[in-house]
Amino acid sequence: MKIHEYQAKAMLREFGVPVPRGEVASTPAEAREVATRLGGRVVVKAQIHAGGRGKGGGIKLADDPAGAEAVARSILGMRLKTPQTPPEGIEVTRVLVEEASAIRQELYLSVTLDRARATPVLMASEAGGMEIEEVAATSPGKILREWAHPANGLQPFQARALAFGLGLSGDLFKAAVAAILNLYQCYLAKDCSLAEINPLVVTTTGRLLALDAKLNFDDNALFRHPEIRELRDLNEEDPLDVEASAFNLNYIKLHGNVGCMVNGAGLAMATMDIIKLAGGEPANFLDVGGGASAEQIENAFRILSSDASVRAVFINIFGGILRCDRLAEGMIAAVRKLGLRLPVVVRMEGTNVELGRQMLAESGLALITADDMADGARKAVAHAQDVRS
Repeated sequence: MKIHEYQAKAMLREFGVPVPRGEVASTPAEAREVATRLGGRVVVKAQIHAGGRGKGGGIKLADDPAGAEAVARSILGMRLKTPQTPPEGIEVTRVLVEEASAIRQELYLSVTLDRARATPVLMASEAGGMEIEEVAATSPGKILREWAHPANGLQPFQARALAFGLGLSGDLFKAAVAAILNLYQCYLAKDCSLAEINPLVVTTTGRLLALDAKLNFDDNALFRHPEIRELRDLNEEDPLDVEASAFNLNYIKLHGNVGCMVNGAGLAMATMDIIKLAGGEPANFLDVGGGASAEQIENAFRILSSDASVRAVFINIFGGILRCDRLAEGMIAAVRKLGLRLPVVVRMEGTNVELGRQMLAESGLALITADDMADGARKAVAHAQDVRS
């Protein structure tokens, strides 16, 4: 789950990470009022769940409250397009009006999970304000890393090593050490999957500030954080993603034409790979999970068929916890209820697979069976191309 910048900064402030003064506004008049309270010169920043806002015209400087009102009027209501938004962009419904800062240096700081080492890793760089992926690819030596101990956590000496590596000294060094430790505590306490400050700036007056902030959260831990669940902005998410989450389905929209229904994230990745190897493009990632009911499978079918880009459906299921007969029951009910006309290719193996295949064969429905994953991918891609042409 993602939240907006202004929400992330409010949370960081609770943990002692220094952030600029600012307030959110949803109208130009409110932006003017906030700028007045902040003393005049402000930055007006579009609030959407995507990076690259400045390049898309979503971040602008205003010298006075009247300018803040004018800038907010130009940003609010626009469909902001960045490399991280859908092609049609995202409509801006609110802006963060924040005190302007004279920047002397831009740094980078983040905490995320290193899956290979099974522990959080802190990353810092003097190349703040840039795409960290680009820095990692072209100048990996500029990224400093410290791994938290799984039991003992992040130690003060590690925070000092990062601050020293950033070239800071004196009061700025002390402020950076505190910010690093506090960001790590926020990451742990809120069950984040990512806590990122880019840029972390040094101002001309010698202040250290989190000029931008991003917090992403582990969906599986949200039951512990009702206060975070309340921050979810459904307007920032694809409607099909929202609908899928209501039925405990994991759905991610992609740009192809082969709809994928699988059980398990690893199988989903393998399915998408084999569709591409067969010359096609997956239209989605839809994981029904290990214990899906017939009702969940029916809803999964409905979500897939609601996507106008889907031209064929590939069902690739390994029946471990999810029995193949239950899958077949859900598929038959869904196809009959929805009157599905899309080609549906089914490959399933595992518990009760023979019973499941028998149910499909006796259903009288035009379902296409596959011998294995490769066969299923080839058939799904071929039918998607036939329908498209």
